[in-house]
Amino acid sequence: MTVGIRRVAMVSMHTSPAAAPGVADAGGMNVAVSALAAELARLGVEVDLITRASDGQRVVELGERISLHELGPGGALTKAQLAAVADEFGEAVAALARRREYDVIHAHYWLSGLAVLPVALELDVPFVQSFHTLAAMKNRALPVGDRPEPGARARTESYLAGQAAAVIAGSTAEVDCLIDHVGAPAENLWVIPPGVDTGLFSPERARDATAFRKRHGIPLGRPIVALVGRVQPLKGQELAVRAVGAMRSFDGQDPVLVIAGEPTPGERAYLTFLRGVAHELGIDDSVHFVGALDRDELAVLLASAALCVMPSHSETFGLVALEAAASGTPVVASRSSGLSESVADGRSGVLVDGRDPVDWARVIQRLLSDPAVLATLSARARGHAEQFSWAGSSRSLLAVYGGLGHS
Repeated sequence: MTVGIRRVAMVSMHTSPAAAPGVADAGGMNVAVSALAAELARLGVEVDLITRASDGQRVVELGERISLHELGPGGALTKAQLAAVADEFGEAVAALARRREYDVIHAHYWLSGLAVLPVALELDVPFVQSFHTLAAMKNRALPVGDRPEPGARARTESYLAGQAAAVIAGSTAEVDCLIDHVGAPAENLWVIPPGVDTGLFSPERARDATAFRKRHGIPLGRPIVALVGRVQPLKGQELAVRAVGAMRSFDGQDPVLVIAGEPTPGERAYLTFLRGVAHELGIDDSVHFVGALDRDELAVLLASAALCVMPSHSETFGLVALEAAASGTPVVASRSSGLSESVADGRSGVLVDGRDPVDWARVIQRLLSDPAVLATLSARARGHAEQFSWAGSSRSLLAVYGGLGHS
């Protein structure tokens, strides 16, 4: 263990690290925070995961040296309402921090930073910020008709980036945005890509493919193209549906697009819209919405799929791309933002320029129609994923913590 780092607070105000990814506002950030906490604990660091209570305050022991603290104010609030209670949440964190005497306070997402930067300053504890998504990055790649992130969020992110002792980014694309559009000091930025659980996500999980298909009503014998993530315009599910529709004009493979994830709060209309697009294109039987899957089910889906598609408009990294690669499943992704780093073009998948559904359909069709190329990509994808581990990410993070100086 790095000398001086005894106990760390990892704060995720708007979504509990214990929440299931793909539901509500839970996603890759939840996976990352939980995985990093587990690895830090293995290195001997006590980790307090701190989130806002949804149904009463409590402490849950998640494992040796890992505790989940659910603090007030509680009650059902939308993400848009959370900034108004950031001060109150911060006061609850401050009371806990006085008792627990943290060596580092690490905020995940801008709302967490808004709440706990004052705590860190008051108690003279090094403050670390991970944004996971940035208003500037999202607004520069905004889907048509989608709502831009508010100016208050962008201004808060700029302030936090300037105040933090260290800002942890997941990719060089995020660093570029932090420097060019957020105004973060370059000397305080650290790139620590996420890891992947290569034990959970493995080609061996394909042994359960038939049972998975039967559970979810997916036809046997047709190749699966998987799309994993919260259902929202930013993730670009419409492009994937239209690409599968465009494949009907080609001779060859007739895949089933399996969309795993629930709508982000306020985006249920987008799910209805996607179903309407599939119906309009006459491909209702080729698009299956299976909702949010637990981690075991997700591992089976990714291992069972011939391809995974990630048509996101913006990703700070794209954790699903690593999970698919670890499963031996090549990824077809947008050549944009962090996806250019999570997908090794020609090795773990193919990056696509532009958002023309026909172009995407051609890439998907070409891969599905060439078993030799698909098998080569599959083998290389696993090797690509094995370069990323949560153990390595946590050691890098602990080194950053240790270099901050502590009171």
